[in-house]
Amino acid sequence: MHFTKQQINELEQRFRAHLINSLSGFKSANLIGTQDKLGNTNLAIVSSVFHLGAHPPLVGMIMRPHSVPRHTFENILETGVYTINQVNSEIVEQAHQTSARYDKDESEFAATGLTTEYLADFNAPFVAQSRLKYAVQLVEHQHLAINGTELVIGEIIDLHIDDNAVQEDGFIDLASIDTVAVSGLDSYHTTQAIARLPYAKKTP
Repeated sequence: MHFTKQQINELEQRFRAHLINSLSGFKSANLIGTQDKLGNTNLAIVSSVFHLGAHPPLVGMIMRPHSVPRHTFENILETGVYTINQVNSEIVEQAHQTSARYDKDESEFAATGLTTEYLADFNAPFVAQSRLKYAVQLVEHQHLAINGTELVIGEIIDLHIDDNAVQEDGFIDLASIDTVAVSGLDSYHTTQAIARLPYAKKTP
């Protein structure tokens, strides 16, 4: 099957969205926990979280265009803090439901049955059911003029993870904590490790 640029542009909107969103393959499924200055909580599933650096520990994510109210993005700008909570198979349906359009005064935590958790005096809610979660402080954001999306960059300042997931060399065994991956807009997948390979060096 072959699609030219013109054919892609002429595709039905939802078909095109599914097709293009699927191209990048498996992505991490994360719930972004925020609250405004009044304490109103918000929770949103995001599949665009990516590693940006280890020292300092930086993580980035792409937020959709701010052409309509985006409570997660607005709360991050207002408070400067947020949490990232990995999704496991036991909370997939609740996590996906957070993508519905709730009003600002409606908490996705309450709407989906997920539990707010406050850890280490951090001023943003974690998801209690998540087995790998971390506190993030906003350090930079950039508006991307090419399509109106927002690049959000944060520094990881606190990490909470199940003890059995961290191996002796620091590697996190995501399969051991039942982390799921997402492809496209709505397809969720369990993971199974194939192998850990040694550091690649050029052979003589």
